[in-house]
Amino acid sequence: MAEELGSSASAPTTTSSSSWAKTRSLWPSILRWIPTSVDHIIAAEKRLLSLVKTPYVVEQVNIGSGPPGSKIRWFRSTSDEPRFINTATFQSKEDSPTLVMVHGYAASQGFFFRNFDALANRFKVIAIDQLGWGGSSRPDFTCKSTEETEAWFIDSFEEWRKAKNLGSFILLGHSFGGYVAAKYALKHPEHVQHLILVGPAGFSSESESKSEWLAKFRETWKGAVLNHLWESNFTPQKVVRGLGPWGPDLVNRYTTARFGAYSTGEVLTEEESKLLSDYVYHTLAAKASGELCLKYIFSFGAFARMPLIQSTRQPNICCSHV
Repeated sequence: MAEELGSSASAPTTTSSSSWAKTRSLWPSILRWIPTSVDHIIAAEKRLLSLVKTPYVVEQVNIGSGPPGSKIRWFRSTSDEPRFINTATFQSKEDSPTLVMVHGYAASQGFFFRNFDALANRFKVIAIDQLGWGGSSRPDFTCKSTEETEAWFIDSFEEWRKAKNLGSFILLGHSFGGYVAAKYALKHPEHVQHLILVGPAGFSSESESKSEWLAKFRETWKGAVLNHLWESNFTPQKVVRGLGPWGPDLVNRYTTARFGAYSTGEVLTEEESKLLSDYVYHTLAAKASGELCLKYIFSFGAFARMPLIQSTRQPNICCSHV
């Protein structure tokens, strides 16, 4: 059910090409308007993870073309082609508890690269790219509702769990990944030993937050334009793609600012910044898929349409976050 792509942080190697990354473009990157490809994502990931000292294995875990017994293909896709979840597993001590890490919006598992070594001392760390993100398959995204969009992430994650033969585990989600992790835990509590939410998105709705400033901002012409773009599912990634060969420079400026000048923790080294910027660009500029969840999960202002706080009010459900 899984196809190995690389192993060992100190000397990651790639085996045979996976079935979902079929043929490389005949055009060299320098001649493409958007200089990226699946091969670029995998290569950028390997370079970034080379900074991690803990040995690891990367594999493409086959989750099939849709949930068993369902006519749904990830998601309403006309293709019966199998889909894959890009998965990194880090070497750990025997009998270490399993920790599964789920990234946030506009991110991928490589964003955790600074956390892997420390966590691997205590856990068997498994980090994934959610369906439609990073090095995972990117099916056409045709969801039309919040419910369908949640199912896209929750059901694909559950098929991944089955393929990995995981019984129960500690589940950690960051930002939007926290939203997905919490929704998964609510649907499949028998598989989640502990739920860790790091800066989770989607806890409250706009009405619960009593956001008067947002209502006033919508009444301005700027607010009206931005709200229209949001409801049209105009994502930040579309800006990166639209800039073509100038996209990498924009992403470099973004990562330098976010993880450098405006970072609250240890600033990235020059090498870390370079490798992360390259990785982020290729994951953002690739085919639009999971990113298109944005308007279905959140309303303008990033308020959840189906907030977690309402779900956690169910009997016997308790949720905390850090």
